[in-house]
Amino acid sequence: MVSRLFTGGLEGVNAFHVEVEVDYARQGLPGFSLVGLAETEVREARDRVFAAMRASGMHLPPGRITVNLAPAGKRKSGTAYDLPLAVALLAAAGVVPEGAAAGWYFAGELSLTGALRAVHGVLPLAILAAKRGAKGFIVPPANAAEAAIVAGLSVYAPKNLTEVADFLSGKATLEPCRPLPPAYSASLPLDYAEVKGQFAAKRALEIAAAGGHNLLMIGPPGSGKTMLAQRLPTILPPLSFDEALEVTKIYSVAGRLPAESGLVTERPFRSPHHTLSGVALVGGGTVPRPGEVSLAHRGVLFLDELPEYDKSALEALRQPLEDGVVTISRATQSVTFPAACMLVAAMNPCPCGYYGDEIHGCTCRAEQRQRYRARLSGPLLDRIDLHIEVPAVPYADLSNTQQGLSSAEMRTRVLAAREVQTKRYEGLPIHCNAALSGSLLEKHCVLDAEGHAVMQAATTRLGLSARAYTRILRLSRTIADLEGAASISPAHLAEAVSLRVLDRAGL
Repeated sequence: MVSRLFTGGLEGVNAFHVEVEVDYARQGLPGFSLVGLAETEVREARDRVFAAMRASGMHLPPGRITVNLAPAGKRKSGTAYDLPLAVALLAAAGVVPEGAAAGWYFAGELSLTGALRAVHGVLPLAILAAKRGAKGFIVPPANAAEAAIVAGLSVYAPKNLTEVADFLSGKATLEPCRPLPPAYSASLPLDYAEVKGQFAAKRALEIAAAGGHNLLMIGPPGSGKTMLAQRLPTILPPLSFDEALEVTKIYSVAGRLPAESGLVTERPFRSPHHTLSGVALVGGGTVPRPGEVSLAHRGVLFLDELPEYDKSALEALRQPLEDGVVTISRATQSVTFPAACMLVAAMNPCPCGYYGDEIHGCTCRAEQRQRYRARLSGPLLDRIDLHIEVPAVPYADLSNTQQGLSSAEMRTRVLAAREVQTKRYEGLPIHCNAALSGSLLEKHCVLDAEGHAVMQAATTRLGLSARAYTRILRLSRTIADLEGAASISPAHLAEAVSLRVLDRAGL
């Protein structure tokens, strides 16, 4: 007897349709054959499935079993094929009534006792099931919350294989799972009011948040660079539902979604250590997985001590920063992961950290400073919109008991600027000024004669590249939006130029 049911495979953060076909024949020598370009963990499903069946009291008579995972030309990996394979075997053997599993989608790993265990990538599979009009989606209990996010899809979460068989046979009923309510934070754990002084740095961070721009902070140890970066998410706008869905898909595929959790509702803030590899930063592996730049999608990627990172890893960031995606190519497949994040980086001006400091003398030789700066290439720095200095905090600011500018105040202005950009780019594939390019840049960053004179002087005197010129225009557009100005003034351009150049740090 032949049975057929549906599941899905993962390709990047998206899912593709997979048909599980099982031919169970009583004639001939007993055997088991699995075809369809299955990876090792899928081929190992045979042992888990048969052990789970025995533990659940389901004994199949000896027979010749052939399993096909179609389409045969796409690689299948992961343990999510355990449950669909088990149900297809039970249907082929007559344990589950013929046709009972038709139209349903299945995903889940089986333990040797028959219990259902969580798997990666259930949200993309649920989206696929809903698009194909599935009767319902049966998943492990730990994956129910993320699958239930998808509208128009009935999700069921039995605890073990016995419950699955009884439900499909009509011997038991299961209640459909409901999505969890969004878990928005009532209060912000961090606040810019806690940062003493650093008014210019706060202004730069507000501009970066308002336009989604990349930012580099340069300053001596203890000047507050990390404190400033950690509080950036507190002034960013909340995730829209579509953005939250994008982020949740990435975390689901990467296996970073906490058990029994639903939609990710807060913008990611990723701060990896400088010892991480290039694969960990941008993604990859034998079976491609998203890296830190993708895990920071729609949020912030903070790289502290930027020159200490592996140079090849940093250079691999150039394309994601420009395009907002990471494409990983292998001999048999090519996958794309979203990577539209804000890069916020921090570094010292030299190896000892005190070059240019008026109090602490720099102990580095000229060649040491040159080697230190050479770890960051010009093309990488060119892709960072704001280069700002974060000097040591003077005692007057440290001893000041009055609270500084709070995150709530800054966020109000950021939200107003983002709302202007949302209306301006409605119906377009961009969300904020940082993505402006081509004809859109020419349309929304029009300069008057005085503005052209400012940009010509800056380009000639500072030797700005075409990319730097474009990024200054984007910055000036964001500064104008923060001030509620319809057009870009020379003052906006001058501030944008000042935020791109750091002569003292030598970068």
